[in-house]
Amino acid sequence: MFVPAAYLGVVLIWGTTPLAIKWSGEGVGYLFGVTGRMVIGVALALLVLHMIGLRLAWHKQARRTYLAAGLGIFVAMTSVYWSSQFIPSGWISVIFGLSPIVTGLMARVWLQEQGLNLQRLLAILVAFAGLAMIFSVGKDLGASFVLGLIGVVISVITHSASAVWVKRIDAQLHGLVVAAGGLMVAVPLFLLSWFIQGESWPAVVDYRALSAIIYLGIVGTVLGFALYYYILRHVETTKVALITLVTPVIALLAGKWLNAEQVDERVWIGTLLIMLGLAGFELKGRLLTQLRSNRASESDGQ
Repeated sequence: MFVPAAYLGVVLIWGTTPLAIKWSGEGVGYLFGVTGRMVIGVALALLVLHMIGLRLAWHKQARRTYLAAGLGIFVAMTSVYWSSQFIPSGWISVIFGLSPIVTGLMARVWLQEQGLNLQRLLAILVAFAGLAMIFSVGKDLGASFVLGLIGVVISVITHSASAVWVKRIDAQLHGLVVAAGGLMVAVPLFLLSWFIQGESWPAVVDYRALSAIIYLGIVGTVLGFALYYYILRHVETTKVALITLVTPVIALLAGKWLNAEQVDERVWIGTLLIMLGLAGFELKGRLLTQLRSNRASESDGQ
């Protein structure tokens, strides 16, 4: 029963994360927001590991796993935090809805998972039509919106590559161990970026920004990553990525209700197309296979 509960937890966390990301950079800058989150996250992750009696593994596969996870965290999070300055929070989750397709294509090459067929190719076209519609909205709103969208696309590609890389290594590590190890790789990179860009501690940290950073550090980073890597270990990679079939709607509604974000009807249409594409990419084929299996079982019973 824990796998479904972990899956639901990731859905809820990822659905609220985009808005928290946007709030965490208000008045303090995106780099302060993401670095603060990761520092809190790594400290808490190591503390929890100590409290529950788990240790970081240091064999070759474990080190490779930490590197794969850490580089993914650094590049993907930097890109998405930077992009949050320019686009509404809900859009972040919508574009992340493409990650199952990107993950599926990478898993086909690296993990020899299910390949492409006509149905999946058509599903990809539908999903990318949705992305194109969202980009058309961004184009009307200005160059900064387009740059923000591009940044999230880079984040999606990096996130998907990291997930497949971790799955390919298959070190059989506890989810919290992978999260802590990955953060130990990522945090020095965030601090180095902070130093290189000449950032300084903000004179005032808004209460909402501080609350968002703490929420992301505790729930979004430690709990979220631990649950994510836990289900990644126990569930097929593309099924894990299907979490993003649900989170765009949660994120869009959260942004609308809690942050007064206006959602153009073309964004809703683009979101629907992406979700339909995802459903066609992953679900239909599996449902048909299950139906055939059920019919075969009934025939054997007769």
